[in-house]
Amino acid sequence: MTTTSRIEWTEQTWNPIVGCTKVSAGCKHCYAEVMAKRLRAMGTPGYEKGFALRLIPERLNDPVRRKKPTVYFVNSMSDLFHERVPVDYIDKVFEVITQTPHHHYQILTKRAERMASYFTSRPVPKNVWLGVSVENKRHGVPRIDFLRKVPAKIRFLSVEPLLEDVGPLDLKGIHWVIVGGESGAKARPMKPEWADAVRIQCQKQKVAFFFKQWGGWGADGKKRAKSKNGRLLNGRTWDQMPAGVQI
Repeated sequence: MTTTSRIEWTEQTWNPIVGCTKVSAGCKHCYAEVMAKRLRAMGTPGYEKGFALRLIPERLNDPVRRKKPTVYFVNSMSDLFHERVPVDYIDKVFEVITQTPHHHYQILTKRAERMASYFTSRPVPKNVWLGVSVENKRHGVPRIDFLRKVPAKIRFLSVEPLLEDVGPLDLKGIHWVIVGGESGAKARPMKPEWADAVRIQCQKQKVAFFFKQWGGWGADGKKRAKSKNGRLLNGRTWDQMPAGVQI
């Protein structure tokens, strides 16, 4: 099953795997876990066990059936490189990706070390964008070095939820950086200076910068009933994409 995405930087989501487990601070209030519980309550196929990790092979060929060139976010409800996803199943996902060069696939992981290890013996398809989550210094920043080892055409960082000032970032070999605050009832606030510090570093190192959202807290430091609170940073939107890419 693929669905039109409400995520600002992609077009469709493709979930041949659902469910995950927490590995770092960014996972604490996981949006996918909350959504999985709702989908289970609604009786949505694939979520009979809520957020328990589950492979759904019947969804593997969904992109093959779509002829219109599409940007897919792979496993928005899981992590392709989760330690319990068998290597041969990951291979099957990439077989589909290779068979559909008219699509682009965005793959984001918090298991950067496993991702880097996987690609030591396999080529990266040209239509794949690989990214890592960078929510803080302790868990997020070290993932960048693992990402840099992988020869993907586009490498990106999801600095979301941004939980602190992540400090100096070496963006060599990185093509795109997304920044956003945390959403949901228990969202942790993001300070404007944290987001702007990342933007300035992107500008200096000539990396495309995309500001996704404020999340549950506004730029004024006040919590709102509704998440997102707009997309303005320093009075403007930032929708930069990697060179030659448009969504």
